[in-house]
Amino acid sequence: VQLQASGGGLVQAGGFLTLSCAASGGTFRRHDVAWFRQAPEKEREFVAGISWSGATYAVDSVKDRFTIYRDNAKKTVYLRMNSLKYEDTARYYCAAGSGYYSEIDTRPYEIWGQGTQVTVSS
Repeated sequence: VQLQASGGGLVQAGGFLTLSCAASGGTFRRHDVAWFRQAPEKEREFVAGISWSGATYAVDSVKDRFTIYRDNAKKTVYLRMNSLKYEDTARYYCAAGSGYYSEIDTRPYEIWGQGTQVTVSS
């Protein structure tokens, strides 16, 4: 499986974006998928994830603003980001992992996309 992230861009604070993570090759529906982000000079952090069964989890800083969902028929996972803040500025990466893990935010992900830049102007 290969992942292609897209949908990033420049947006004003308070605006919205929807990121897409499209998979190609292999079986996708049995993978957990997550979005991570990395801002300049900061470590990569988990943002939101969705299990193969559809269970979702997002970190506290985004859970009321971001929604993760998947369309297995299109082999795509989306991250809808509302009410964007300056501090959401980062490069966003999607990742997929196979196998069963109980914690979607700390499990290992073996497949990574190339990332898409999100820049929020204040």
